[in-house]
Amino acid sequence: MSGEYGHLSALKKTVLRDEKSEFSLEVEETALVSHGIVIKFRGINSPEEAQALSGTEIIVSREQAAPCSDGEFYIEDLKGAKVELNDKVVGEIVDLVEGGGGFLAEIRLLNGETRFVPFRNEFFGEISTASGRAELLNEWILE
Repeated sequence: MSGEYGHLSALKKTVLRDEKSEFSLEVEETALVSHGIVIKFRGINSPEEAQALSGTEIIVSREQAAPCSDGEFYIEDLKGAKVELNDKVVGEIVDLVEGGGGFLAEIRLLNGETRFVPFRNEFFGEISTASGRAELLNEWILE
């Protein structure tokens, strides 16, 4: 969750997802409130019907998503990025997973082994989603 809601005010249609299914709903209106956004979906006309949507995720297209600030990335944009150490490719980012102290980059090394590296400034330097690369700062973290 980005904590950004203003960009959702322009939604006309969206996909909602829970553990079991995905479904599309039309947006009738939106209202920004102090703690987020309220969305009125077409066909959802009672509090009971709205309660049935509790816990679903709103899925939007990239064009409708919140823009990233400097140093922020969408996980999907990091997947497949080549991990470089001293200008040499040592692996690629397969995924980012939530860990106890933040996100961990799941890195598949060239030998096929997997390592989990905290996705923090202490371990990663320059990251370019445009060129698909992520600079790793310390070799010992892969041991």
